[in-house]
Amino acid sequence: MTAPTAAERRSAAEIGRTPAGPRELPPLRPQPRVPAPEEVDTVLTTGLRVIAVRRPGVPMVELRLRIPFSGEDAQRPTHAAVAEVLASTLLSGTGRRSRISLDDDLAGVGGEIGFSVDPERLAAAGHALAEGLPTLLDVVADVLTGASYPDDEVARERERLAERIQVASAQPSVIARRALQRHRYGDHPVTREMPDVADVAAVTTEDLTTMHRRQVVPRGSVLVLVGDLDPAAAAAATEAALAAWDAPGDAGLLPPLPELHGSDLLLVDRPGAVQSQLRLSAAAVPRTDPRYPALQLANLAFGGYFSSRLVENLREDKGYTYHASSSLEFDPYGAALLVETDCASEVTAPALLEMRYELGRVAVVPPTAAELESARRYAVGSLLISMNTQAGLASTLAGLAGVGLDPGWVREHPQRLEAVTLEQVHAAAAEFLAPARFTGVVVADAATSAESLRALGGIRTP
Repeated sequence: MTAPTAAERRSAAEIGRTPAGPRELPPLRPQPRVPAPEEVDTVLTTGLRVIAVRRPGVPMVELRLRIPFSGEDAQRPTHAAVAEVLASTLLSGTGRRSRISLDDDLAGVGGEIGFSVDPERLAAAGHALAEGLPTLLDVVADVLTGASYPDDEVARERERLAERIQVASAQPSVIARRALQRHRYGDHPVTREMPDVADVAAVTTEDLTTMHRRQVVPRGSVLVLVGDLDPAAAAAATEAALAAWDAPGDAGLLPPLPELHGSDLLLVDRPGAVQSQLRLSAAAVPRTDPRYPALQLANLAFGGYFSSRLVENLREDKGYTYHASSSLEFDPYGAALLVETDCASEVTAPALLEMRYELGRVAVVPPTAAELESARRYAVGSLLISMNTQAGLASTLAGLAGVGLDPGWVREHPQRLEAVTLEQVHAAAAEFLAPARFTGVVVADAATSAESLRALGGIRTP
């Protein structure tokens, strides 16, 4: 059979049409159920919850450790500084291994691990070859039970961390985030996402060892293992390797956040800024709420992905911004909506006007059936993609475990999304996306923006 000539070839537009008009797209097939993998979800005698999931394909194992890291200690102003230095120096050495030995042992099994911290949790993320899981677990146990925090390493990390904080503190996005957190939650520990440089400089080795002893504890923590493993054997190996990690007390849960209410926005003056940051927020519901699937889809249609109304308005139609989004932020007790964009200073007020307009429009002119189906396909596809790799599944399960959900939730959620009706999305949009429910901040040059923002109303200006 000879190939068609250039004159005989049809374009994509021609292929997509028939004599009767555009060719109809075939209907989407029903979403198949996500099969349950081999898994173990158990709590060890030390209080550590272990989730082990078999996901073969590549001979690797992904590890995620999540330790709630707030509680009463988080009320101290210096807590964030000590926690940041601790996360940076946990891998500096132990009673059995130097920093180099830790790296060498992990490298020998194709592995690595790193720690991070925020106001809610201390987290570790790592991986290794499947056959190297015993070594990976041994290194983790060694760090959790014997981190030594050498004085010279602590001094170096303090300096590096202070430099990073100074650089980050000048970034507009960080300034906006800090302002939004203070406006939403006052002096709650969740607002201390980045410590002060002076507090970091004052951290001592004794501060680190004290915090480690009090807060790096297994009871209430979660360890997730995903990969080419036998779940029961992996859980047993974890129990044996981490048997010595039996510190007393419970991990420090984040205190409940103050309830969010709609109120005037706050203008935060940033003299000379050529760009403004707009951040709006409102109370939402957690994943366990029956209204959550409908809210998730309503939020997607409004501003949760590139084809949403907010993006089409602010980026495609008005050209005010390159990026606009609406997302859900979760904590152990609930959730909040966050609507955000950055724009040139001269269009600060017009951009805010359009954000409010789209919130009002989605609340009273809710998503259409076509918008709902597009959002539904995106939500289901994104969820399945997040579970498609060992690393993605491990991170997803660790995040869900942090808010009290088991691995079954993520497998069942596609069916919950498929069951959402148009009426439920309309109700969620009206209940949660109405402009009056939002508060937030505008970080901008007040000299150029305050007058036009005052004309809009609903904003406190200097």
